[in-house]
Amino acid sequence: MKISVVIPLLNEAESLPELYEHLTEVLGGMEGDYEIIFVDDGSSDDSWEIIRSLSGRDRHVKGIKFSRNFGKSQALDAGFKKATGDVVVTMDADLQDDPAEIPGLVAMITDEGYDMVSCWKKKRKDPVLSKNLPSKLFNWAARTVSGIRLHDFNCGLKAYKGEVTRHIRVYGEMHRYIPFLAKQAGFERIGERPVRHHARKYGQTKFGSDRFIKGVLDLITLWFHMRFSRRPMYLFGGLGLLMFLIGGLSVAVILGVKAYKLMYGLPTHLVTDRPWFYISIASMLLGSQFFLAGFLGELILQQGERAGYYHIQEETD
Repeated sequence: MKISVVIPLLNEAESLPELYEHLTEVLGGMEGDYEIIFVDDGSSDDSWEIIRSLSGRDRHVKGIKFSRNFGKSQALDAGFKKATGDVVVTMDADLQDDPAEIPGLVAMITDEGYDMVSCWKKKRKDPVLSKNLPSKLFNWAARTVSGIRLHDFNCGLKAYKGEVTRHIRVYGEMHRYIPFLAKQAGFERIGERPVRHHARKYGQTKFGSDRFIKGVLDLITLWFHMRFSRRPMYLFGGLGLLMFLIGGLSVAVILGVKAYKLMYGLPTHLVTDRPWFYISIASMLLGSQFFLAGFLGELILQQGERAGYYHIQEETD
């Protein structure tokens, strides 16, 4: 059996040597072969020089360097494509994830038959107001929308069967929802494991307050994917048809009332003097546009989805 550990990182030069030592100690004590894949997401410090040095003296270490910062999702996707292990483990490079948890995660995949195991930082070593409470709210919303009963969707420490990582594509900011992507790909045996969480030892977090806004937007994307990713016409076409019918019926009523009054010589006004006439016309136009959006969505879907874009500048073997 071979284990691949994929580690996306950005400006973590101080923590990399210590992380490498912990990983080799844990992985070296396990049966089978292993590889450590560092994915440098456009660091501006000495992270890549350290990775290249580690790769030069240890055949187990591989490195991928992006030409600039493309994001954690793209870094994970590149790491998944390079990974060759029967079991793939992902973790962050800031030393908050404990490598000692890896044997337990691997055992849940190999012995208990899980397709994927997501970790739960039950006792977080993060600020309560800025991270813990927003994280609880986010995870509650993600559980409600996805139907996957996990406490911590966003934990970077996860384990997968190798075939899972070879069948999913992580793009945009969807690294938060990898359990959902796995489920959508047909891998439904998703487990959870409480793990130790350490306080950050070096540097500062790379995620600002905007990550919560992105998380909400990605949650909307998740909802759309669950219901309409295969048939966007059901949403846009249905909404467009409804708006077009409401607008068309409203115009018919206005014109009918106008004709009735003219027929019986009743006082009347120009149709164009009534605001409701313009509202009805606008509803018909918007309905047509929604319907067209659904139609175009169907055509694009037939051509296949394009995975998240990134550019690899350099790699080590």
